[in-house]
Amino acid sequence: MGVALVWYRDDLRLDDHPALRAALERGLVPVPVYIHAPEEEGEWAPGAASLAWRRRSLQALDQALRQRGSRLLLLHGPSLGTLQALAALTGAEAVLWTRRYEPLVEARDARIKQQLRAAGLHAESFNGALLFEPWEIRTRQGDPYRVFTPFWNNARAHWRLRRLWEAPARLPSPDLADAPAGRHLDAIIPETRPDWDAGFWEQATPGEAGARARLRQFLEGGLHGYASARERMAEDGTSRLSAHLHFGELSVQRLAAAVLEAPLAEADRERFLAELGWREFAHHVLHHFSHTPDQDLDPRMAGFRWARPLQATLRAWQQGRTGVPIIDAGMRQLWHTGWMHNRVRMLVASWLTKHLRLHWRHGARWFWDTLVDADLAGNTLGWQWAAGTGADAAPYFRIFNPVTQAMKFDPDGAYIARWLPELARLPLPARFAPWEHPQLLARHAPHYPARPQVDLAQARAAALAAFAALKARKTPAD
Repeated sequence: MGVALVWYRDDLRLDDHPALRAALERGLVPVPVYIHAPEEEGEWAPGAASLAWRRRSLQALDQALRQRGSRLLLLHGPSLGTLQALAALTGAEAVLWTRRYEPLVEARDARIKQQLRAAGLHAESFNGALLFEPWEIRTRQGDPYRVFTPFWNNARAHWRLRRLWEAPARLPSPDLADAPAGRHLDAIIPETRPDWDAGFWEQATPGEAGARARLRQFLEGGLHGYASARERMAEDGTSRLSAHLHFGELSVQRLAAAVLEAPLAEADRERFLAELGWREFAHHVLHHFSHTPDQDLDPRMAGFRWARPLQATLRAWQQGRTGVPIIDAGMRQLWHTGWMHNRVRMLVASWLTKHLRLHWRHGARWFWDTLVDADLAGNTLGWQWAAGTGADAAPYFRIFNPVTQAMKFDPDGAYIARWLPELARLPLPARFAPWEHPQLLARHAPHYPARPQVDLAQARAAALAAFAALKARKTPAD
């Protein structure tokens, strides 16, 4: 039988895997290979938290392959040269992979495909990560979308679920006698120092089996009432599938099919599908506006007077020491678990970009290093949305009040108490705004900041003044 290299990247599963399926349907023996080449991703090489997840996910994938009679070959880049050498050693006639959509990776993959084909190999990539390719949905004028709702309405009108594919119980065993022995995982992604990431795994299990288990749990519980429960910070009302989707441990097509088939209220179904739509929209925007990881999408925000990034100010935000409980609770959840509730992500981003008036890139970089689900498309879209500089963005003058937001979405203060246990003994009004109750704060939490980094009202006024000054500079004189 002939051989096909199945090049794994952010598609660490066997189920509904288009490249693996293509190899088997062509009658080829798949040789699963993972090539670690973070340097080829430039400034957006994977951060520490996502590497910790990837390490465990690769272990799970190798175990699943071995249970089926195959194994994962772990190698180190450069990607093109490694694939060429491995194809020569195994006699492979094809190299198959799932597409990625980050600008640098997309360009690299195009070069690799061209070079492999020039060498006489069958090189083919597949969509195994999205419901739609980023270039498939366009306006009537043929332009990319910048606003979510018309994008998603168009996408929903054209959406047809494709046939899903289940990996076989057994896979052909590749003959790797002449192939390189492969690297030990420790040599590619070293194990984290003791306990650095221990909190990550308290509620998350990387790998395909962990993704399936979390999906079942969500379908049986969290999806019912999702439209409202997803906003409540202390509840397990979100899917918690973002990292599984980012690493391709779960097929988004299978997830969508499961939600469409589930017996639940239409409002819950449509609300969750819209969240998948935002994921699609993020990749659509990144593909068409490849400069956005580092530059504002909205050119009208050029020249906005961001504050000078004092290290102490930024560090207090990163460490959850701003003096605003809901902000600090979110940042401490992020550090402990590698994940943060979506509503809180918006609040901490608003605090950084509006109350502190720091450029969104500072927040995007911190999230990139600390989130297990760090995704360039979603991270970029989210931060530019919060800062008022991106696609379908919240206007810069829309500034979240963290106290009223906490009262609305954490009404009993349970989320704050969970991540700021020093404030758990404070009564509710003091738990939301402890600086307004200095005696209670001094008695029960003397080491918590006595006041916020900035006065909320004054900082809001300063942000609005900076935005007004920008508009005045952009408006021609009468």
